[in-house]
Amino acid sequence: MALRKTQAVVIGRMALGESDRLVTFYTREFGKVRGVAKAARRQRSRFGSALELFTQGQLLFFETERSDLAKVDAFDIIHPFQAVGEDLERLTLGSWVVECLGRLSADRDPSPTLYGLLLRTLKAFEGSGRPARTAFCFAIRAVDLLGHRLRLDRCLECGKPSPFPRGAARLDFTAGGVVCEPCAPYGSDGVDLSGAAVAALRRLRTLSWDEALRAALPPPLEAEMAGALEEQMTRLIGQVPRSARFRAQIRAPIGALR
Repeated sequence: MALRKTQAVVIGRMALGESDRLVTFYTREFGKVRGVAKAARRQRSRFGSALELFTQGQLLFFETERSDLAKVDAFDIIHPFQAVGEDLERLTLGSWVVECLGRLSADRDPSPTLYGLLLRTLKAFEGSGRPARTAFCFAIRAVDLLGHRLRLDRCLECGKPSPFPRGAARLDFTAGGVVCEPCAPYGSDGVDLSGAAVAALRRLRTLSWDEALRAALPPPLEAEMAGALEEQMTRLIGQVPRSARFRAQIRAPIGALR
């Protein structure tokens, strides 16, 4: 067995057997790693509270040839991001972020940039800004890093540059970008977007993380864009994320603003 060491964030966990825990980490050097933490659910477990969702830590794990699951040897806390789990809105939006990341990333496909985005997102959730904006900014960047960047500069059917003369466009998920209103009947797998929303999405892509968090956007426009990105995530996953269903039950869709 090979021993590996890396920084990681807990993005998922579930009970396994009588006392073990199956934990999903997103790591800096190895991408998504799923591993078994033996006896982690016992009262006097050596892992303590380290395996809570959102916790960043130093992970030691063994790789085995007989299983895709790693054996978690140790996980020492670097930062618990405890505040994310103490507020209901931050908890539900943070859960949506890590669920989307876990569902859309492949095992052992490293992306230090995506790991850095996850940390920036969790730090922003801990701050005083609006959690909905943080989740929205994560989604904009994550779909690009995961290989699902949408083309927004021209109609994918006729090639006409955006913004289109009539303003309205359709975001076609199958085609991978926008189509103008005259071409929209040919692209039905998507959502309608105003010209202002398309222009704002293009602009936000060019801003730094901090600039995007602070950018002034009318609430209806931001809700429109956030809803489109949430729908893209749902299409990529193949079903509505569990965290999104829970949020809809207790409050409002992911893209809704306070």
